[in-house]
Amino acid sequence: MKNLGILLSGRGSNFVALADSIAAGRIPGARIAIVISNRADAPGIETARQRGLEALVIPSKGKEREVHDREVVAALNHRHVDLVCLAGYMRLLSPWFVRQFPQRILNIHPSLLPAFPGLEAQQQAFAYGVKVSGCTVHFVDEELDHGAIIVQKTVPVLDSDDEHTLADRILEQEHIAYSEAINMVLEGTFEIAGRRLRRTRRL
Repeated sequence: MKNLGILLSGRGSNFVALADSIAAGRIPGARIAIVISNRADAPGIETARQRGLEALVIPSKGKEREVHDREVVAALNHRHVDLVCLAGYMRLLSPWFVRQFPQRILNIHPSLLPAFPGLEAQQQAFAYGVKVSGCTVHFVDEELDHGAIIVQKTVPVLDSDDEHTLADRILEQEHIAYSEAINMVLEGTFEIAGRRLRRTRRL
């Protein structure tokens, strides 16, 4: 059984989708060992507790980044976490944090990276006038929204869309993509050459 650690700062809709996927057997051999937020008011923490999961608040306000990261990593290691999944975690991880979990930290971003990194990605895409958007699950490295891409899903931008309807349709694909990426990483059915990740045959 592989232990997942979920980091979130808000409602954690991707966390809920992952929890549902695990419960439904779509991510076999995995369990959520801990849900951690840097914000006490994050709705995702209450959701985790309602589901009977261990949930922990480690406040980040007023702390240096690496000091806070060391507290988070200690909590993850205490639960023997195999894979760290960011689910709306609104903090950039320190290089030290990233080195503790090489190719074991995943993030999901609501654009087709490298397009529109950072905040308000759907708003950026809509304002730019793209015809296709989507989402990206990638490994986390020391740069923002930069690590090797694991899974991408495309979403057409309709003439009737606004940034909110586009965001809603992208979110539906995020929930699918994250489960796919976690399965691939836990199975080890990939290899990376440079930035290119290639899926190999299932074990």
